Amino acid sequence: MFSKQHLLATIVATVTMFVLGYLIWGVATVDFFEGHSINSVMKDPPLFPWIIAGNLVASFALCVIYGKWARGYHSMGGGFQFGVWVGIFVGLGMGLLWYGTSEMMDLEGHLVEAGLDIVFYGIVCMVIALMFKATQPKNESA
Repeated sequence: MFSKQHLLATIVATVTMFVLGYLIWGVATVDFFEGHSINSVMKDPPLFPWIIAGNLVASFALCVIYGKWARGYHSMGGGFQFGVWVGIFVGLGMGLLWYGTSEMMDLEGHLVEAGLDIVFYGIVCMVIALMFKATQPKNESA
């Protein structure tokens, strides 16, 4: 769990989550989500140290779970597939729960968020898989 493989994948995934998250939610879709928000819950300005800490914890958890799921067979496709399932869980599963229990966004906003989460986690977990593959001990090549 605290191997070189896990730690390097966690660091690269954290950077990927932060940069990709900023580009998706902080730049590309800001206007869309402003139009679909029911109540604004965004801090102004956001607390970036806490965002980075959250990305670090999430990346570490994804790396640990991915490492057990992949069982030593690491590929871009496998990582993306793993991430798609994480995105379905977070984006669609949790998004529909939030829609049913809160006043954050309208249904269209939650459904678009689900699609973005699926792509986002697919890419993040693909990066994790590539890091696992690049740092895999040579005697375990798969």
